[in-house]
Amino acid sequence: MSIEKIVEQALQDGYLTPSMEAEVGRICNTASELSIEEYMALDRLMGALLTGEVVVLPRKQFINVMEELVLSEAIARVAEIEATSDLTLDVGDIAAYALNRLPPLYATTEEGAQFQRSKAKDELQDLISKQVSEAIDQNINQQPINPTAFGTSPDVSSQLSNLLKSIASEYEQ
Repeated sequence: MSIEKIVEQALQDGYLTPSMEAEVGRICNTASELSIEEYMALDRLMGALLTGEVVVLPRKQFINVMEELVLSEAIARVAEIEATSDLTLDVGDIAAYALNRLPPLYATTEEGAQFQRSKAKDELQDLISKQVSEAIDQNINQQPINPTAFGTSPDVSSQLSNLLKSIASEYEQ
C-alpha cells in the first residue's frame, strides 16, 4: 500500500494502526527518494496527528509465558546432554516442537505473567517436561535427508557416471 493510501485511510478512519505505521516506516526506509506527493501525504498525516484528528493505536504488548518456560527447560536439558555426550542438539527446534504441543499462556502485564508462570509450574510442569523430552528424542533421532548435494554418498563422480550410463542407453542403438 502506498503512503498516500495509508494516510487517506487513516484520515477516513480517524486512527493509524501499528501495521499502517510500520508500512509507512518500511516505505520511507527502503525508498531512495520520496515523491512530492508522498511528502505532502506525510505532512497531512503529521498535521492530523498533532490536532488529534487521527490517533495512533497503541501496540498491544503481550508475551506467551509458555515460551520462556519451555525454553528454560530445553536449554537446561540440552546443556546436560551436550556436556555428557558428543551430541549437538538444536534448542530452537526442540522448543518449537514442544510449544506446538502445549497450550499458550499469554499475559499483557507483569502481574499476569507471574500468575501464568505460577499456574504453569503448579499445573503444567510435568507436561512441559514430557513435551521437551519428546522433542529432544525427536531431535536426536532426526536423520538428515540429503546430507550432501548429491544424496548420501559423497562420491559424485560415480553418481554422475551412473546417471550418464542410464541416459546414454536411450541414445545408443
